[in-house]
Amino acid sequence: MPMLQRYGAGPDQVDGMKTTDLRANFMVEGLFAPGQIEFAYTHFDRMIVGGAVPLEQALEFGDGEDVGTEFFFTAREMGIANLGGAGWIEVDGERFALANRDVLYIGRGARQVVLGSDSADAPARFYMNSVPAGADIPHRLIRKSESKVLVMGEAERSNQRSLAMYIHPEVAPSCLLLMGITDPAPGSIWNTMPPHLHERRMEAYCYFDLAEGDRVMHFMGRPDNTRHLVVADGDVVLSPAWSIHMGAGTGPYGFVWGMTGENQAYTDVSPVAISELR
Repeated sequence: MPMLQRYGAGPDQVDGMKTTDLRANFMVEGLFAPGQIEFAYTHFDRMIVGGAVPLEQALEFGDGEDVGTEFFFTAREMGIANLGGAGWIEVDGERFALANRDVLYIGRGARQVVLGSDSADAPARFYMNSVPAGADIPHRLIRKSESKVLVMGEAERSNQRSLAMYIHPEVAPSCLLLMGITDPAPGSIWNTMPPHLHERRMEAYCYFDLAEGDRVMHFMGRPDNTRHLVVADGDVVLSPAWSIHMGAGTGPYGFVWGMTGENQAYTDVSPVAISELR
């Protein structure tokens, strides 16, 4: 099945977009279909986002037809976060066991990836970010306990949160991919504060652990010309370098962030004051 495509748009095009247009260009929905594997090729620094929910049968990929190379990983790297039940991933026959919130880094040169769940009744829910890579870095499993956690924000301002870095120079190296998980603290709703731009990198947010009736209100756009997206569990928002990104939830949630671009400097950002937003 061909990959979905997301071409995005420039900031001067947003004014003419209706809600359906914004969602079609800056969101990916439906990645986590039971028993299937789905990918979307984005033209935001050529990041590919994907989801897989293996049940009784394992799911596999590795062919490079959709990316124009012999194998998927001929010139790519990937991070895979398990957002569901216990599962496993085999990379060219080497098996890694992933509990909930473990992340596997797959380096350039892999040929076949197989994904499975320990139980079809509580399946793994694998979320994938893949970006072009120009270096060979060994595959590595990063367990939740091995991530580097930063506590940020203030409870009084409803933005206290924990940010766990997984694929990051301080934890596990990669070529250009950064990946981690952020959780607002109980009672806090905002996931990024202050909002900011990072002109040299794009970012993808995968929202998860939302109750069926809850939503995240995700804000995007230039600071002086913002828009919003209403996001459900498992939805992915694509944030180009020119756009702010921040969200507020109607209930508890977490999100996986993945970034790529010119550098891996997490602090290479331009904060935007709330008073400047329009």
